[in-house]
Amino acid sequence: MIRSTVARVDLAALQANFRAIRDFVASEPRTIAPSQGGTVAPPPPEIIAVVKANAYGHGAGRVALALEQAGATMLACADIEEGIVLRRAGVRLPILVFGALSVSDLDGLFEYVLTPTISTPSAARAVQAAAARRKTTCPYHLKIDTGMNRLGFRFDNLGRTLPGVLSGAHLRLEAVYTHFATADDPDQPLFEQQRLRFEEALRHVGATVRRHAANSAALLRDSRVWYDIVRPGLLLYGIVPPPLSATIPLVPVMSLTSRVVAVKGLRPGEAVGYGSRFSSAAPATVAVVPAGYADGLDLRLEGRGHVLVRGRRVPVVGAVSMDMMTIDVTGLDEVQPGDEVVIIGRQGAESWQQIDVREMAAAIGTIPYEIVCRIGARIERQYA
Repeated sequence: MIRSTVARVDLAALQANFRAIRDFVASEPRTIAPSQGGTVAPPPPEIIAVVKANAYGHGAGRVALALEQAGATMLACADIEEGIVLRRAGVRLPILVFGALSVSDLDGLFEYVLTPTISTPSAARAVQAAAARRKTTCPYHLKIDTGMNRLGFRFDNLGRTLPGVLSGAHLRLEAVYTHFATADDPDQPLFEQQRLRFEEALRHVGATVRRHAANSAALLRDSRVWYDIVRPGLLLYGIVPPPLSATIPLVPVMSLTSRVVAVKGLRPGEAVGYGSRFSSAAPATVAVVPAGYADGLDLRLEGRGHVLVRGRRVPVVGAVSMDMMTIDVTGLDEVQPGDEVVIIGRQGAESWQQIDVREMAAAIGTIPYEIVCRIGARIERQYA
């Protein structure tokens, strides 16, 4: 049995997006940063494909395998538990764990061959001790905090904090990286400050290891921060981080559809839904769609969001409830139970017959990341 509300994930589109990003960073002229050694143009950056948060709601296992097949150098996830899910799905690529290790069971790093991020002295000591007990050497990526002020060794204290980490006998430094806080805000000067701080931090590290800094927004914004590896996340799924634009030919990977399960007539003045917040002065017709906030749909869609029915845009009206929402189909007398409802995706050839994640996010005052990551576990993902 399949519930009416279904997320369809186009793995061919995902792989096409990966190739488009790879072609973009291979063909664009590079601005050579001082740390990259002179005037000889470096080779195109490799790609760490970010599949954290269940591959941004798209389904980590199937997405990771498709990206592995497409040619990703490495995958990245949020924590050890997510890395284990990828390994159990059959992923063989190196897997980078972005998150903190201070409260984690480090056994998973070794049992499932995951690459940790070391971002604090205590994490370095813990991984060093765990590797020593196993009489092995653990490869890791070193994170520098250049201004995000979350995880990472402070850029202005590396002379004191790094020597003990870099000298660990059971640790092997593979790469050093940072994370931009404002890459999607062209007017914010912190981006350039972080870039310069990272350049200085690379001199402290000294070793000729790989470097990475560019998430999706930074990848679009400045080729100087591509370094040896880029880390696209949202772009892989066919979504450009707002307010940025892109010339990369990307295709949305996920659509979200449901079905009308009931059509109701409202007399003038009658209300619909919890709180009776929607009513019409004239006769109206509403349709009931079996998708609600338990499926990840935001309460703020009420009165702001739209869906597509029979190729027409219709508004979401009344409160979005746990399992249902209502849409105003007044004037569409032919709407009936079983009709397809497109919540995210396309229903027709015209541009207005598409509702994308950026539009939905803008309508309710959030970001595209939240929209896709919140699509609920009870919604089946169908892969093509």
